Amino acid sequence: MSPGGRWSGWTTYLGVTVMTLLLALYLAVAVLYGIALIRVAEPVAVSIGVALLVFPFLGAGVIAAELVFTVRGQALARRLEAEGGMPTEELPLMPSGRIDRKAADALFPTYEAAAKADPENWRAWFRLGLAYDACGDRRRARWATRQAIRLAGPAL
Repeated sequence: MSPGGRWSGWTTYLGVTVMTLLLALYLAVAVLYGIALIRVAEPVAVSIGVALLVFPFLGAGVIAAELVFTVRGQALARRLEAEGGMPTEELPLMPSGRIDRKAADALFPTYEAAAKADPENWRAWFRLGLAYDACGDRRRARWATRQAIRLAGPAL
């Protein structure tokens, strides 16, 4: 259901790697500035310095959670593909290379009904996540994928 070409996996990994490295660099600089501000020993500078030490740890936690989500989601995708359970519909593409949203919207009720009919089936939830993604609803796609990950359990 996703258009992915032969380069889409590599470009995604490259993008994630570059963004993670840039964020790590930013976090390192923020920590260094935080320490420098704390050493100034003035109340405002110390407050800002403490914030600069706390926020990088929060950012690192968010990045870690996103990377775990990505790895577990990809593991489910590989598992479903190995079972032959990935959606097989060929959806038309727009000139930009994106999936035609009208075609995805027309197909969506099938996947939604399957997830409602078997709410404990991670495969149905994962396919629903792909359908949401094809329809352009990233927030619900992530939600459905999280459901699939939760239902698949720790055996990933």
